[in-house]
Amino acid sequence: MTEKFQVGDHVRWNSEAGWVSGKIIKVHTRDFNYKGYTRHCSEDDPQYEIESDKTDHIAAHKGSALKRV
Repeated sequence: MTEKFQVGDHVRWNSEAGWVSGKIIKVHTRDFNYKGYTRHCSEDDPQYEIESDKTDHIAAHKGSALKRV
């Protein structure tokens, strides 16, 4: 089972540019639009919006892509 995260948790993930870290700013449990695409999620498999520590970039990821820092 994938670890569940909450708003405010500090996490990291592997991107094309290497490891990035940031803070979770929103938890989605229903399908939502993100950058023109529908992201699918549910109560059992949420997706998270994360603000990068180094830039203002906002990323959206499933919990399986994230590691708690």
